[in-house]
Amino acid sequence: MNAGCENIARPLLAWYDQHGRHDLPWQAGVSLYRTWVSEIMLQQTQVATVIPYFERFMTSFPSVDALADAAVDDVLHHWSGLGYYARARNLHKAAIMIRDQFAGNFPRDIDELVSLPGIGRSTAGAILSLAAGQRHPILDGNVKRVLARHFAIEGWVGTTAVARKFWDHAEAQTPERRVADYTQAIMDLGATLCTRSKPRCTDCPLRESCVALATNSIGQFPGRKPKTTKPLRATQMLIACYQREVLLHRRPATGIWGGLWSFPELDVGHSVEDWCAVQLAGAGFVVQRRSAVRHSFSHYELDIQPVVLNLAAAPSILRDRPDVLWYDLDVPQAIGLAAPVSKLLAILQQERDTD
Repeated sequence: MNAGCENIARPLLAWYDQHGRHDLPWQAGVSLYRTWVSEIMLQQTQVATVIPYFERFMTSFPSVDALADAAVDDVLHHWSGLGYYARARNLHKAAIMIRDQFAGNFPRDIDELVSLPGIGRSTAGAILSLAAGQRHPILDGNVKRVLARHFAIEGWVGTTAVARKFWDHAEAQTPERRVADYTQAIMDLGATLCTRSKPRCTDCPLRESCVALATNSIGQFPGRKPKTTKPLRATQMLIACYQREVLLHRRPATGIWGGLWSFPELDVGHSVEDWCAVQLAGAGFVVQRRSAVRHSFSHYELDIQPVVLNLAAAPSILRDRPDVLWYDLDVPQAIGLAAPVSKLLAILQQERDTD
């Protein structure tokens, strides 16, 4: 058998039966809803990280109607720390659409599923194959890596021509039977053996037909995105405190940390004192500047300069706006917080507890 020519389904399924993952939380009581939530959480996030989030999420939102009826703040609170918060907002929006446009019945048609926010072709295929046994190819990060190495697919998948090659291979390899097991198996293979670094090729069920292994070129696949230098941005986060309350505001629905609660921000170089004069209506305050912290996004780096403002009184001017709240360190509200905000609040609480 020539390398790369063998259909991978049979050896892959045999391996999965013995070595695959069969006890993940979303594999118990399989449903379209549970599978959908798990697939969204697993985007760009490892299984071990997702498991506790998934279990808490299912406890609070056991059905698509429960998720649709929930406040977006509650959904974002359950997502806090998981990152890529657009996933949570889209999950909530899609649940509302399923409730209102599909009478609460989860779509079983792939075109209808792709029409929902946050669900692309691969995610829709995974949901319908894993939970409904429908035959659809998938192409998540693990699957791309397996296919790229096995068939020596050159180039970066972000280009249209290369992506088409990946989809052609994914379609050709997806079997007619045991589609759910195959879908889980190829994801498991990429996650456990055909890993990004230090792949365990000697244990791989596809080692006899893998082109990259046969040509000693594993490290060349999959093709990487051309490197670019991440731009560096900077901001000041203003941590206005009155006793054990901290001023937060809701960020716009779009953009970074969309819909989450964060500290007011001020461009570097702009006067904190001028901001206080306008926003805090002249309330007395003491400024403490802290060491900058760096937060990494996929497309840029952000240097955050925390500026603690210890207020002599809580300005009433900021207590009646829906986009503003005073966060109680003793009785924290169940809201979605940006990751660096959670860390800074924890530090602040520790400091206040030891004062």
